[in-house]
Amino acid sequence: MVKLNRFIQFNDETIDANLLLLYERLGRALADAEFLELTERKLFEFQPKEGTISISVFWRHRSEEVTHAGRLSDVYLLTAGYWKHFSVPDWIRFRNKYKSHVLRKFAEELMLMLEEFRLIDVVEKERPGTAKAFSIRRQLMLNFHRDRLLSNTSKAFIADALLNQLYITLHEGLLTETQVDWNLPISQIMMIAAYTTDAKSTEEVAELAERIIFIVEEIIENDLIHQYYAVGDAITEETAVFHYHEGMTDAEQGEPKPKETIEEIFRTWHRESESESGVHLEYELEHGRAGRGDGENTTEGNEHADVQETGTGQSEGNESSKWSDEERSGSGKKSMRKTAGHDFGKENVNVVYEEQAVQAVRNDANMAKLLRWREEQKPFVRSFAEEMRKRIELKTDAKRNRLMKGRLSTKLTTLLVDERPRPFYRKNIPSQKLDAVFGLLVDGSASMMDKLDETKKAVLLFHDVLRELSVQHEISSYYEDANYASKDIQPNVFGMMHTFDDQRKDDGLTILSFDTNEDNRDGFAIRWMTRRLLGRPEKHKFLLVFSDGEPSAFGYDRNGILDTRESVLEAEKKGVSVIHLFLSSEEPTDDQRALFSMMFGNKSAASQSVEHFTDQTLRILRKLLVIAVG
Repeated sequence: MVKLNRFIQFNDETIDANLLLLYERLGRALADAEFLELTERKLFEFQPKEGTISISVFWRHRSEEVTHAGRLSDVYLLTAGYWKHFSVPDWIRFRNKYKSHVLRKFAEELMLMLEEFRLIDVVEKERPGTAKAFSIRRQLMLNFHRDRLLSNTSKAFIADALLNQLYITLHEGLLTETQVDWNLPISQIMMIAAYTTDAKSTEEVAELAERIIFIVEEIIENDLIHQYYAVGDAITEETAVFHYHEGMTDAEQGEPKPKETIEEIFRTWHRESESESGVHLEYELEHGRAGRGDGENTTEGNEHADVQETGTGQSEGNESSKWSDEERSGSGKKSMRKTAGHDFGKENVNVVYEEQAVQAVRNDANMAKLLRWREEQKPFVRSFAEEMRKRIELKTDAKRNRLMKGRLSTKLTTLLVDERPRPFYRKNIPSQKLDAVFGLLVDGSASMMDKLDETKKAVLLFHDVLRELSVQHEISSYYEDANYASKDIQPNVFGMMHTFDDQRKDDGLTILSFDTNEDNRDGFAIRWMTRRLLGRPEKHKFLLVFSDGEPSAFGYDRNGILDTRESVLEAEKKGVSVIHLFLSSEEPTDDQRALFSMMFGNKSAASQSVEHFTDQTLRILRKLLVIAVG
């Protein structure tokens, strides 16, 4: 769905999917956690329940070198610093101590700032290669705190200004002169903060923070106005300790004490989420496997009551009643709903999908249109197929020399020289069949409505060319049912127009019968088709995606770009080439081209207008089949 012509461009920026995936993989390597996921938020932080770490948007809109170094420093701190060297019990004790304090936010962020200083030193010693990124980070953050120091002082935000001053002191030393007239024993406070250089643990850092708070708590009246650190927000007793129900055995409960490190918390939540997530198991993490109901709020049964709803035992959730009979049954055929789970990417865990056969509509309009389009495309199909056959015939075939029988070689010296001469050779018989298979995904979102006929015409050409060459292919539209999509379930449908089992069957009328629907979840569809292609024996596997813009579905607006890019990289790694054709009624803008390049790499093509869809389709097919010919 095209969504790039925005009124406020800066308010809906897109991220570089390749870079974000790079940082994610770096974080996974440093933390030794393959399940770890990475996002971008206002401040760098952890989300253990989601298995996610976040880098900060603070580094945007700077030079490429600074942005890259800043984001790297966030990743280093999160996965090589806080991950193993931050004591969760000490943090929870400190947080509980100041839970009701008038300077609660100042206390928490002061400790996190001192701890960040300690952890930067720890990471630099363990991994000297991180020094450059941290050096750039220090310089940028020092400039930021200098600016905020004067601003906060002028506005009488004393707690904020003190935090700014202490950051400057930590990274520039005690000899740095302050630019503010403090109504505080600032020299004593700065001296205590400087002891962080010798701190060896989170506990020691917490003690230093407590000493500073003890000095200022009677002087500073108001807490922090701004937030500078969010890294400890999600590290609470709830996330660090699992509160199991009484019905569980001791063996099932495990250790009740808090986890020692953030790494332990993440791995625990990951194990729980892996076993109890997706639409097939909607449980809380506080599960009572052996408990009993207390019998409250129950209603006496009534054998004469009408049946209000039915349940299914498919382990796929119980949301089937939300779809209409027509949607659940497909087009007159039985259709089984399947759950995506964790096999189709982290953004598609709650997706349920159906594979429905599109039924051919045999009316006069479709029949007339099919005959007319095929008559127009017949010369192109014929000449294209002839070209491919000639390429196969002209392909140079390797000879098998020194045989006992076959064709006589022109070099007969072996008859005189060799004791057992073998003067014959044979040519390898060229295969008349292309060793290739194609999958075509057609965007079935509502935005395709204004170019539906041109799209069908391009798909028909694709179908007829491959049928003529006896190349196996599958064609399917894909869409998400926006009317019933929710946080817990996102129904998706694949409209099957031609399958591998159909082989050379003419499905022209079926292609002309598919229609547009609602949203599009591209990354999920690409993974689905990739799986089908990987089940084929052909050597060359190609996946074409016909769409008219960026992905758009429930909870998929921003993350869809990254998910699509990740699905393309996964497919390419498994040997499936993914090619994208942008379908639009006008030439794409520079922003659109950059977006498609971000999602599909250099394998994205666009047409200048709807009239050129078939030309571009033919051009793409020619390139791919030439690769298959070899």
